[in-house]
Amino acid sequence: MSDLPSHISLREVGPRDGLQNEAPVPTEAKVELIDALSHTGVRRIEAVSFVHPKAIPQMADADEVWRRIARNDAVRYSALVPNLRGAQRALDAGFAEIEVVVSASDTHNRKNVNRSTEESLDDIAGLIEAGHAAGSTVQVIVSTAWGCPYEGDVPVERVLAVAGRAVRDGADGLSFGDTTGMATPSRVQKLVGEFRSQHPQTPLNLHFHNTRGTGLANVLTALELGVDDFDASVGGLGGCPYAPGATGNVATEELVHMVEDMGVATGVDLEAMIDVAATAERLVGRQLPSQVLRAGPRTRRTPT
Repeated sequence: MSDLPSHISLREVGPRDGLQNEAPVPTEAKVELIDALSHTGVRRIEAVSFVHPKAIPQMADADEVWRRIARNDAVRYSALVPNLRGAQRALDAGFAEIEVVVSASDTHNRKNVNRSTEESLDDIAGLIEAGHAAGSTVQVIVSTAWGCPYEGDVPVERVLAVAGRAVRDGADGLSFGDTTGMATPSRVQKLVGEFRSQHPQTPLNLHFHNTRGTGLANVLTALELGVDDFDASVGGLGGCPYAPGATGNVATEELVHMVEDMGVATGVDLEAMIDVAATAERLVGRQLPSQVLRAGPRTRRTPT
């Protein structure tokens, strides 16, 4: 096995990516979840998304959620936006970290934000400029990076072209999103390897879904390539309203459980994260897919 990073940075995306695919939960439940996550040791939380309420009604209370959470000074909170208008809302709310999403697949981008990929990239160029002028960082998330539910496989060259445009326009970092869990280790190796070859200095985050059961295998492959920044979602919450069949993200507690046992530090208190996964399950009112939530860590023993 290749040398692994000594530590990784995790961004918890359950409050946004997780809850956007559930039946709307009350504002106070979102606040409870974010506040609980803020005390697990995770240092980055994607708290809300500033999207049109008709598009994603689950995120209609983003401003109120942001006002009501008890912010932990040790945590960096970020907001996801679909366009310049959403970015301006996030900046007005005081966010210093913004993520904007664009799909490598033109069909998915039109379903998601009602414009072509090129139109979104043009908008993002102005968004990056506005964010930097306001003192905010801007990460560009390229979704459907390993495949689209409408178009099928997305050529690596297409993904790299979209990512390259964002880098040239001044993005502070890139993230590749596996929107419907179509990635496999060999595909991760190819895309990450070619991106790193072209843009070795650009920070890279990876966002895996476990739709087809390859989430942790993809994380391991990325670790062996030196990637040290990942998204994960408490309890395995997640999905995409505009991607049929998309199920949850890699569960935060499962990722932490695996990599910590391999000697890769996360800074996350695993037992605390498992407790929050149980809270998330209660708040959404259904059983979540996390196996570590069900079984506990490998160090847990059953009383005899």
